[in-house]
Amino acid sequence: MRNLKVLLEYDGTRYSGWQIQKNARTVGGAFAEALADVARESPPIYAAGRTDAGVHAAAQVVSFRLRSLLTTRDLLEKLNDRLPADINVLHVEPAPMEFHARHSASARTYRYQVSRRRTAFGKRFVWWVRAPIDVEVLKRSAQLIARAKDFRSFAEAGRDDDAEGTDPASTRCRIHEAAWVEEKDLLVFRIRADRFLWRMVRRLTGTMVAAATKKIDPASIEKWLDQPSREPAALTAPPSGLFLESVEYGVAPGRPERPERPGRPTRNEPPRGFRRPTGGPHRKRRVP
Repeated sequence: MRNLKVLLEYDGTRYSGWQIQKNARTVGGAFAEALADVARESPPIYAAGRTDAGVHAAAQVVSFRLRSLLTTRDLLEKLNDRLPADINVLHVEPAPMEFHARHSASARTYRYQVSRRRTAFGKRFVWWVRAPIDVEVLKRSAQLIARAKDFRSFAEAGRDDDAEGTDPASTRCRIHEAAWVEEKDLLVFRIRADRFLWRMVRRLTGTMVAAATKKIDPASIEKWLDQPSREPAALTAPPSGLFLESVEYGVAPGRPERPERPGRPTRNEPPRGFRRPTGGPHRKRRVP
């Protein structure tokens, strides 16, 4: 029996999220089917982040235990031969038996892409906002979010996407980073935290954009961070612009060191040279 750690990327446009569901096509379901076909086993599969319908991943991490004697290289190649073109395995490696893709994670980073122009190639990977956007309002709003601790106004109570060892009804998150950057025609919001609540990133993004396009008073964001409100739910950004960008294992800033996994964080990121998707999925080529 081996415990395996797998890094994969996917375009979530055609899927109802990661989590396996009855009568719905999901990324986790497609991966489980491919694994069962390749390894002739159907082990429980754990993901670092349970991405929602239409949300993408540049570096999702999953773990599972397997009896198959396939080498990690053979497993990677056979899975990619079996998976649809919009799901791709990047790396497979053995992991300690106690490793768990979700529970062992110390931090996750999500990236949200807002486009300031109509695009012919990246429509599925951005939220196109036609109105003029005040970038300074976005940046000031992100600073408020970076200092916040409770996100009750920006998530569904009791819904926890990927927290480790916490009360699922809790709406408190430890934010390590929250900032907007400009990348040519894109405005990119990147947020890094120990945990995320269901639809939290999309509601934070939608609320900030509403403030930056003068649809709401920017002061509302600070008020909603202090006082619970259902108003941000109506401002939820579409899933198309959201990516799970990286997952870290080890010790995150502000957390006590774990005796069994000391040292600096290890970030599971796309390989060097990876470029954010700007168009549809490409055909895969088998590694020679």
